[in-house]
Amino acid sequence: SDWSEDSWSDYGSRGKVGTALGRTVPGGNVLFPDIFHTDHLFFYERFRTYQDYILADCKASEVKQFIAEYLEKVLEPSGWQAVWRTDVFEVVVGVVDVDYSSLKAVVELSEPFLCESQDSSFTLECMQELLELKEYQILLQELWVVYDESGEFDQTALAVEHVRFFYRCIWRTWDEEEEDDFDYFVRCVEPRLRLHYDILEHRVPSGLVADYQSLLSQCEELYEKFLNVRNSISTSDSDSEVENVSMVEGLKLYEKVEHLKQKLKLIENPLLRYVFGYQKYGSLQAKGHRAMGAKVTHVVSLTMMASLLRLLTRDKFCPESCEDVEIQFHSDPLAAVNACYEGDTVIICPGHYVVDGVFCIADSIELEGYGLPDDVVIEKQGKGDNFFDCTGANVRISGLKLVQHDAVEGILNVHHGKTTLENCVLQCETTGITVRTSAELLMKNSDLYGAKGAGVEIYPGSTCTLLHNGIHHCKEGILIKNFLDEDYDVPKITMVKNVIHNNEGYGVVLVRPVMPSEVKDATAQTMKGENVKTKENKFHEFLMLGLFCMTVVTFLLFPALGNTQPTQSGDVTACGEGTGQEQQPECVTDELELYEGAEIAGQTEGNYEIAHELGATSAKKSKRHKKRLSELGITEADDNLMSQDMFISVEGNQFKWNGKGSFGTFVF
Repeated sequence: SDWSEDSWSDYGSRGKVGTALGRTVPGGNVLFPDIFHTDHLFFYERFRTYQDYILADCKASEVKQFIAEYLEKVLEPSGWQAVWRTDVFEVVVGVVDVDYSSLKAVVELSEPFLCESQDSSFTLECMQELLELKEYQILLQELWVVYDESGEFDQTALAVEHVRFFYRCIWRTWDEEEEDDFDYFVRCVEPRLRLHYDILEHRVPSGLVADYQSLLSQCEELYEKFLNVRNSISTSDSDSEVENVSMVEGLKLYEKVEHLKQKLKLIENPLLRYVFGYQKYGSLQAKGHRAMGAKVTHVVSLTMMASLLRLLTRDKFCPESCEDVEIQFHSDPLAAVNACYEGDTVIICPGHYVVDGVFCIADSIELEGYGLPDDVVIEKQGKGDNFFDCTGANVRISGLKLVQHDAVEGILNVHHGKTTLENCVLQCETTGITVRTSAELLMKNSDLYGAKGAGVEIYPGSTCTLLHNGIHHCKEGILIKNFLDEDYDVPKITMVKNVIHNNEGYGVVLVRPVMPSEVKDATAQTMKGENVKTKENKFHEFLMLGLFCMTVVTFLLFPALGNTQPTQSGDVTACGEGTGQEQQPECVTDELELYEGAEIAGQTEGNYEIAHELGATSAKKSKRHKKRLSELGITEADDNLMSQDMFISVEGNQFKWNGKGSFGTFVF
């Protein structure tokens, strides 16, 4: 496109007096010049530049060409200084030319010579020899433009920053080999850019960030090995056994690289990274029982008054109801939980407790609020991944209100063991409760709301029992994750008399991959669609014409029918304008009863739909499992091993005012 100077008037400082950028003062050598401060750009600034000015709709193979064309329009070819930075030294250089096609600058050492390194071996002569070896050409992303108050080099500094950021945070070494039938910006740049800023703004769990960095490092390492193997094959002319072995090794490496790339894309996708999540298991170590086997009751109160102590003694420590127990007093619920051993009990008295930390519960303990949930509030302050992490064999939490702010993970994570949540209120921030693989949750008589993700996430192989709860004002009510993979077991789900309402999406969502049979059905449906549509249209036209003729004949033959009163012997009661005054209340009542009945039916009809769909998906998994065994030559198997049907009890639940309905399926 034709870029005029005016099109850049809001970008950089062209046409303005003085620089619009800040400066960064070097922390080492005081003689080093200041550099432009350009690494603080907002998401939308980088997004707009890459989309509108640099990459546009280019393909993966055209990226370098588009960047070179962008640099030709905005980069000063000479006359500016920069700091050349590597892992071992920094040196000030002057730029005398730019090779746009290779994205390199032609440089020379500045006068006076300024260099800073970890040792003193980088002398003037040494640096001169290094530049000669490089033919005086340095990658632009290794240069930091020296600060200039005039504003003449603002666009140069920003352009170099955009190139540096792109190759450090966006570009992958395997991108050039991606297919060219898609928009590179949409497919790769935008999701990676969003992930980068989500991480900067602490919107991604630290565990997921660590997983992503680990996967990226593994993928880069394997891809480099794959390239070496491929190059060794291409340069060899012999058809030897060694070459055949190399080809097999190359195929294995290619499959591993593709598998890692798919995992990276799942995390880069802002929707799928939370739909599929990541396998995070609690590494907490249980303390076990005390040396003498004693159990302690921990009492938490902001201030302990004599009246409160009398009530506690009457209700919790009555001599007739319990044996002599040790009591410890705390003012912080987190400190009380950290002091617990196996079998301890924590009683939290009424109050508003603000904590800055994570409740890590690895032992079988009980947390009990003394009073109504709204009177016993635990609020999380400060940014952090988790609020409650449970790995104990039998954890019980009751009578509490949990309030979460500025979080990146759910309010309660059950990693292992069983957690019982009763008579609690959960005010969420991101997702609500997560039930991980092999974990068990029993939640009853509780209220959960405010999750920006799902209120309850159920992983494969878990057990989740929901009784008499309210789940509302979340992105989705309940999300059941994909369990069709052969490595996963079917979850056991019980939902009885819950009220799931006012969620933005569905009341319940099942995530699963598309089945091969569905692809075939969709293809067949497409082929038959036009014929079916034509027949349906003709039938509807014929039906509407018949109804119209019947209506005309009725009014012509019986013009006074609307004014007649219904006979007592008739089976049908009229309800129209001609109905007598005494008939109207009965008619209105009938209509209201019909409306209320339809509303109740609409609220509860989701129970059958959910149970049917989950059961059908479980049956598909069992069928696929049998097919795999058959392919392996196993024709007989134990029915107990073969039947992995999901245990489902979905009864008496009400689904009201959910944005997309009671039940939906997310197919990927």
